[in-house]
Amino acid sequence: MEFVHKSVLLDETVESLRVRPGGVYVDGTLGGGGHSLEIAKRLAGRGLLVGIDRDEAAIQAAGERLRDYGGVVRIVRGNYSQMPEILRDLETGPVDGIVLDLGVSSYQLDEASRGFSYMQDAPLDMRMDRRETRTAEDIVNEETEEELFRIIRDYGEERFARNIARNIVGRRARGKITTTSELAGIIRDSIPMKFQKTGGHPAKRTFQAIRIELNGELTALEDSLDGMIDLLGDGGRLSVITFHSLEDRIVKNAFRKNENPCTCPPDFPICVCGKKPKGRVVTRKPIIPSEKESEENPRAKSAKLRVFERKVS
Repeated sequence: MEFVHKSVLLDETVESLRVRPGGVYVDGTLGGGGHSLEIAKRLAGRGLLVGIDRDEAAIQAAGERLRDYGGVVRIVRGNYSQMPEILRDLETGPVDGIVLDLGVSSYQLDEASRGFSYMQDAPLDMRMDRRETRTAEDIVNEETEEELFRIIRDYGEERFARNIARNIVGRRARGKITTTSELAGIIRDSIPMKFQKTGGHPAKRTFQAIRIELNGELTALEDSLDGMIDLLGDGGRLSVITFHSLEDRIVKNAFRKNENPCTCPPDFPICVCGKKPKGRVVTRKPIIPSEKESEENPRAKSAKLRVFERKVS
């Protein structure tokens, strides 16, 4: 299956980076290369674009899509959490812009064998990087009921997390749960019928939770944002697209903390903690897709773009 992914908030994101010819930019979630292609065009044959992704299929697809811009593009297989090391190896110096388009790609959802989707029967995989050995099947069959409850409650914000965890453990006592269909069925049976009629597919939140846990998505994001801001040169921008409230909250809080890091009590007449702002939040409210984009691409509906601008004092 061809790697196809429709980039969400494409124009808004690329505009937010204020790409200039000769600049240095990083796409930390390369995917199919949609954002990278628009950045590469604006470099006008000068500067550098570094594309990072941990999915081999994405690396291959983006390489093909960006082949005409090989002179300014470097593609690296890895996690965006490794960005400081990757840029140090490439000797880029301070960068002018970084983009993250978080979550799962359209390709990963649509390619049944990847096991991300509750809509298609497939092995319980969900690995974004298939070099990893642990899969969603391991989580479902090996974690304790209490740990499954925590994962589904915290990462899926699922009100019936306790029921689902209990029923997973009860079902696996009779034999391993190995497919997406089996898991989706257990989840469906764990949620009262009257609640299944609202809020989309009953398995949506639990599948999201297991995927986030398996791929360490929120941990990587929380641990990386401060370091990414430090990689920016004066006036450089970090633009992040999120798709659910957990991601968005992490980004919003990190940006706010870097704009106003002072930890002194409010009644102190002057700052004594010595923590200096690293820049400013450009987006007081997140940028969201237009009605037209949401209609054309339903996966865009929950997207939010937040932008931070570095100021080196």
